[in-house]
Amino acid sequence: MIADALAGPRVIGMVLLRPGWEGDYEGRPPVYAHGCAGRIEQHEALPDGRSNILLRGVTRFRIQEEHGGEPYRLAAVEPVADEPGDVAEIEAARREVMAAIGRAADGPQVLVIKPDVPADVFVNALSQSLDLRAVERQSLLECDGVLERYRRLLSILDFRQLERGGSAGPSKPTIH
Repeated sequence: MIADALAGPRVIGMVLLRPGWEGDYEGRPPVYAHGCAGRIEQHEALPDGRSNILLRGVTRFRIQEEHGGEPYRLAAVEPVADEPGDVAEIEAARREVMAAIGRAADGPQVLVIKPDVPADVFVNALSQSLDLRAVERQSLLECDGVLERYRRLLSILDFRQLERGGSAGPSKPTIH
């Protein structure tokens, strides 16, 4: 798959296997319909035939139809764009997410961010960098827009706080 991608547009799609895949890993176990396409930015061939690759996300997608014929999956996909959202609501949601991170027992006391980072870039980078379960990441990938992604991330963070026995109530970290 990597060799074919490198010889072509250098783009591959990544999807999450559905629970229960372990019994049919060599076959074609079911996958979630939403995934992310990434362009191969760096490639390192390893002596055992495997590769280390660095992908840059290009777009979210939804699988329309799977095709056979290769030892790896091929599919017809459609790109999924974020629904536009109300800027004020998105900024409020961003502040709530940052406050939730500050409430976490293992969270930072001070959050330093660049104010000019676009809301979508911020929530996507934050979602990528946090220690989230695969299914939590999948739920974020499936959100229709930036506002919904912030709200889902807030839900996940609040639930994690409750799991740890803390309060999910309001408090705010220092934001610079």
